[in-house]
Amino acid sequence: MTVHATQRCMYLHRLVTACKSIQTHSRNRDVFEKLVKSPCNRTFFTASVRSNENDGQSKDSLKLTPKQAEKQDLLFRRKRPLSPLERISSLLPQDVLSPEVMHLREQEQHEEDPQRCDPETVTDEEDLETHSGHEVGEEPKAAAFHHAEGHVYPNLLGESLLTFGELLIAEYRKKRRVEFRKMFQLQPGACLQSSWGIIKHDDIVGQPAGKFLKTGRDVPIFFRRASLEDYVLYMKRGPAIAYPKDAANMLLMMDVTEGDCVLESGSGSGAMSLFLSRAVGSRGSVLSIEVREDHHRRSVKNYERWRTSWALRRGQKWPNNVEFLNADLSTASSLLADRGFHSVALDLIHPHLVLPTVLPHLHPGAVCVIYLANITQVIDLLEGLRCSALPVFCERIIEVPVRHWLVAPAMQKDGQYCTRKAPNLGEDTSSEEESSDGADGEAHFGPAFGNVPYIARPHPEQMSHTAFLVKLRKFVQ
Repeated sequence: MTVHATQRCMYLHRLVTACKSIQTHSRNRDVFEKLVKSPCNRTFFTASVRSNENDGQSKDSLKLTPKQAEKQDLLFRRKRPLSPLERISSLLPQDVLSPEVMHLREQEQHEEDPQRCDPETVTDEEDLETHSGHEVGEEPKAAAFHHAEGHVYPNLLGESLLTFGELLIAEYRKKRRVEFRKMFQLQPGACLQSSWGIIKHDDIVGQPAGKFLKTGRDVPIFFRRASLEDYVLYMKRGPAIAYPKDAANMLLMMDVTEGDCVLESGSGSGAMSLFLSRAVGSRGSVLSIEVREDHHRRSVKNYERWRTSWALRRGQKWPNNVEFLNADLSTASSLLADRGFHSVALDLIHPHLVLPTVLPHLHPGAVCVIYLANITQVIDLLEGLRCSALPVFCERIIEVPVRHWLVAPAMQKDGQYCTRKAPNLGEDTSSEEESSDGADGEAHFGPAFGNVPYIARPHPEQMSHTAFLVKLRKFVQ
């Protein structure tokens, strides 16, 4: 009991010392505020110190308006960091604290201003107005920013500003390389997070597409609407997709036009279904069959998500011309009863097993294109055609390579453009020196046209093999 009584006395002694320290700091703060509010020949700011050296300056010029005085008072109202003992006392229950400590705590809470600003982040009047919270009935920050700087965007035919629900692509390029690229959907209250900073979705809404916006780390991020190619590459997948370079060639092989009726087997993630949907238009139709239920659900979700974003972007609905079915095409010939197709696209592991079911419903002279990943699958397909004696023949088997190139002006390590070095033929170089001096005296456009060499080489990051495309054409026996 004696030990506990001694510890309690020591603890109470420390609390009394902390209370005296709080009273001392409170008195010093009151004196400091009086000095700040009193007129003097020096005006203090958080970012810099300005001295009035002109003694003849009138006192009226030093007087602050009530609004300026209120803002200046907010700058200096910063709560003092607590000491360790004060932090411990704040954790104790109120019945243990002495009346003096309770009185000081209530006094500090009464003096605190809930609208105080941090002087380290707000340094002048413009920043105070920019960083202050929104009042009731105030417009969103994106719209305010849109009108504050006075930007007037051209009202072109069919132009629309970004809105919630749209699919966007955010990318950051550094030294001609894409360091960051992401597809996302604009949602209220959400944020785009990356290693280069954060941007609120509310700040993006109301802006035109194709604009640079800076993150909290002052990094410019480029925002644009996602195209169908972007959506197919960055959407959530189940199985592998038909890449845009292959899908474009498949559409050319099939000669798909508006109003066609197309059969697709192997919906996968829905990439080829979207390309076919756009190709046949509102007057055409696509029948997409998938044997796996999980792949079927994924393709339907991706298709509907794109249609929703398109409606917000263009103000008109994407045609609902794709019928998704979960079935096995090789054993479900009843699904194709009384139907005829202008072309067929197959993305299956064993396509030769479904050809006897599909070919009777393909128009004579029409094309069936098959998407195969391995050359061994191509061999199995041709062997199956030879043994089954189907009324089709193979026109061609292709692979579609795409080679990205890097073409850019040659630059030195210091950021300056390289210049072409003409051979010295012993001629008078005075005119050349004058012309070079004149070029240096021009604006920041750099050297004149044709004086900068370019580098041109294959890009170090290339897309490898994706698939083989087999083109089959039906004939009449």
